Amino acid sequence: MEQLLEWIRAERGRLTALASSLGITPSAILQWDEVPAGRVRRVADLTDIPPSILRPDLYEGMETVQ
Repeated sequence: MEQLLEWIRAERGRLTALASSLGITPSAILQWDEVPAGRVRRVADLTDIPPSILRPDLYEGMETVQ
């Protein structure tokens, strides 16, 4: 989650854009302790952060094909 928060802080408007793309509110994202399993792939696609970074417990050791 730390990597996602760093990505959000790197550029103004990213939180709002990400939330809009996911169909949720920015505050919903900020309440996450970790990216929900059902949203990992979409968040990875939108942020270019590999799923193995977003959720190592689910994707550790798996290669991401882009």
